[in-house]
Amino acid sequence: MRPIARGLLYVISGPSGVGKGTLRKALFRKVGGLGYSVSCTTRSPRRGEREGVDYQFIDPGLFQRFISEERFLEWAEVHGNFYGTLKDSVENILSEGRDAVLEIDVQGALQVKRSMPEAVLIFILPPTEDELRDRLDRRGTEKGEDLKKRLDEARNEILMSERYDHLVVNDDIEAALDTLEKIIMSYRKTGNKRKNIFQRGGNQ
Repeated sequence: MRPIARGLLYVISGPSGVGKGTLRKALFRKVGGLGYSVSCTTRSPRRGEREGVDYQFIDPGLFQRFISEERFLEWAEVHGNFYGTLKDSVENILSEGRDAVLEIDVQGALQVKRSMPEAVLIFILPPTEDELRDRLDRRGTEKGEDLKKRLDEARNEILMSERYDHLVVNDDIEAALDTLEKIIMSYRKTGNKRKNIFQRGGNQ
């Protein structure tokens, strides 16, 4: 029996409000052979979020125990809450021959890259800062100083995007989704080997 070919890890990041979660869900509907590794967090669920689907919601004590046991592939503290990706969760997907997808922040993505250099980092960009502000405003979860803080963080994250393998501008969700699919298929065509491709824009 031929051994199962190991999958490849894709990491999707982007500033809050850029639409990365929407794109990730659409990607799973369009492309087969993907597995989503659900992150752990110590924050409370937001409206509409489901345990084991959006996050694994765990208490801070258990999170700290997982850190001490070195069970996380990456972890970070963001806005006073902890977020992390369990190594076993990713390994189970890859060993089944599926490609794993993480949706995590820049801190976590760069941790993953250090421990798994073969991982493919994809950064989702807004078309403009004004458009990102409008999206955050429409979402209604940040106002005043909180909104300003989110935008400041977005600027810092976008500066870090130069360390990613691919940049995709989410100015049109269907075009951005098409670019994400092309990125994944380009690696699959080469047997999931790393390629020196650097894609910008959602309309390629």
